Amino acid sequence: MCSSGRLILIHQTAIIDSRAELADDVSIGPYTIIGADVKIGAGTVIGSHVVINGPTTIGRDNKIFQFASIGEDPQDKKYAKEITRLEIGDRNTIREFASMHRGTIQDQSVTRIGNDNLFMAYTHVAHDCIIGNHVIMANGASLAGHVRLNNHAILGGFTLVHQFTQIGQYSFSAMGSSITQDIPPFVMVGGRPTEPHGINAVGMERNGIAPEDIRLIKKAYKMIYKNSLRLEEAIEQMEAIAGDSKEVAEMILFLRNVTRGLLR
Repeated sequence: MCSSGRLILIHQTAIIDSRAELADDVSIGPYTIIGADVKIGAGTVIGSHVVINGPTTIGRDNKIFQFASIGEDPQDKKYAKEITRLEIGDRNTIREFASMHRGTIQDQSVTRIGNDNLFMAYTHVAHDCIIGNHVIMANGASLAGHVRLNNHAILGGFTLVHQFTQIGQYSFSAMGSSITQDIPPFVMVGGRPTEPHGINAVGMERNGIAPEDIRLIKKAYKMIYKNSLRLEEAIEQMEAIAGDSKEVAEMILFLRNVTRGLLR
């Protein structure tokens, strides 16, 4: 507050490039640097010592804590200063020392992050990653380039994800997991080496997925992992039980689009 009682939204020590676009009620903490071609939506709060470079678009009501690095050049030796982007949606929480990089022209030139996600301290989102909504990355979890992390996925602390890997919705990784192949929706993984360990029934229940759909996903899991079936055979059996289950349909769709092989 200043002496008159008026709230100061941008601290006097912050450095804001003249080509940045900030909504009127964006809050910027001490010693933060906002570069050119950065757009920040209403209600977003940025702490001290944060660096945000562009082109980067940040939506509404995000909270970015101190020492985060947002929109920096990708860590890719092929990168040659092409114009690429980082897009962040609404209501995300980005904690201390998190880093998020822009995309590369080798993919779609964009790293994209959805809404209502939690990125804990020291997490890393590399170039060209696509992250959905309601995702949690616990402390130290890191994504290599081109990873797809779908809605409601949870990565335990210090989980490492190989480039080009796809991780399905409502999946869960235990602390210290090393993920080098695709993980289907609803599946929990962990251990060394990282292996599947059942379905994320608790996460499904908490998000209102019907008991009958959870029961069908349990059956589908057994078809993939317990019945010694080839993947195509497992998919055929899943199609036979799917009925009107949106969850089973999502799992089948994911399995038909596996890119790095399935973690089995």
